[in-house]
Amino acid sequence: MPRLSEVIAALDALWPPERAEGWDAVGTVCGDPDAEIHRVLFAVDPVQDIVDEALKLGADLIVTHHPLYLRGTTTVAAGHFKGRVVHTLIKHDIALHVAHTNADTADPGVSDALAGALDLRVVRPLVPDASDPSGRRGLGRVCELDPPMTLGEFAARAAARLPATSQGIRVAGDLEATVRTVAVSGGSGDSLFDAVRAAGADAFLTADLRHHPVSEATQAASSSSGRLGLVDAAHWATEWPWCEQAAAQLDEISDRHGWDLRVHVSKTVTDPWSAHHTSPSIDGAPN
Repeated sequence: MPRLSEVIAALDALWPPERAEGWDAVGTVCGDPDAEIHRVLFAVDPVQDIVDEALKLGADLIVTHHPLYLRGTTTVAAGHFKGRVVHTLIKHDIALHVAHTNADTADPGVSDALAGALDLRVVRPLVPDASDPSGRRGLGRVCELDPPMTLGEFAARAAARLPATSQGIRVAGDLEATVRTVAVSGGSGDSLFDAVRAAGADAFLTADLRHHPVSEATQAASSSSGRLGLVDAAHWATEWPWCEQAAAQLDEISDRHGWDLRVHVSKTVTDPWSAHHTSPSIDGAPN
């Protein structure tokens, strides 16, 4: 079986840590480099539910998209929920590794997995990585929808194809507008509207969209078909497809090296929202 250091080297080749944003916290959080790795669990969030799942599974390594300590810390005391995660991991010899913005811009990356889940044909990065001469790496993806469909139909596809969450799918725009070109970005994407407009997208699917950016974006004509349509999914749901993609990549590496790893993808929903209620009236004056 491979040692943790060997598996981490393979993961770093997929998502080089030097390509992460300067504010990010990627890499190995805990783990003995010489420990043997038999089972690996991929998940979006390094929360206690995922650690408990790894314990039941007998996993030696958890790979998550989101960092455990994004802004640093001065303590890992078990009285705090993040400290309890660290204590549980170390007590049971489970390593934790994070690939965040370095996985967002990879080829393939988080938005490629999102596009694949929606059966979209990727054309190019939404925000290209200037350091990539091939033009394949970067943030988000510009995609084509073949055949075209209405915004309402595309939103329904997103609801059917992405993991279910209490939020579901929110839509802004004309539901009957034709959608051919789609921009996607896994995770929070409302800082990317300038790039979406420049790409001539008919629709933009991402997460965590806020009132003012959405209001401004839907008022500005951005494509030949009219105003930009917006499809807002839960943050966790837009990034979960990457777990399946990443697991398949590690599976291929394991087969190539004869490691015989057991690679799993967590289906535990760690989206923090737990319920959604639709207002009784949405087509008239405020109640």
